[in-house]
Amino acid sequence: MTMTDPIADMLTRIRNALQAGHQRVVLPSSKVKMEIARILKTEGFIGDFRREDDGVQGKIHIDLKYDKSDEGIILGIERVSRPGRRVYKGKEDIPKTLGGLGVTVISTSRGVMTDTQARRHGVGGEVLFRVW
Repeated sequence: MTMTDPIADMLTRIRNALQAGHQRVVLPSSKVKMEIARILKTEGFIGDFRREDDGVQGKIHIDLKYDKSDEGIILGIERVSRPGRRVYKGKEDIPKTLGGLGVTVISTSRGVMTDTQARRHGVGGEVLFRVW
């Protein structure tokens, strides 16, 4: 069966693993998902990630981060643009998440980047998701 929204599947797997208290989540690999995992690690939302080649598509192993009281570092993660309703923003209209406390991830012509990076580069694009 084909998946219509692999990014939403990735976010849902992360959200569910955090709620269940798992230390790691494994999901099918793609270039966009690797870039999303890189951004989540750079911004401090996940511990680490690695790609495992299984001969077909590959898998991404993401190590989740928890604070001292065993609460997930990711408090919320929400898909913005969907296959049925794409959301595009110009460089002037890139939204901030929680007044800058969270991160908005955008797919631009220069690759997948955070809202801060997109503003710095002066590019807009498709708003993929928000995380805080």
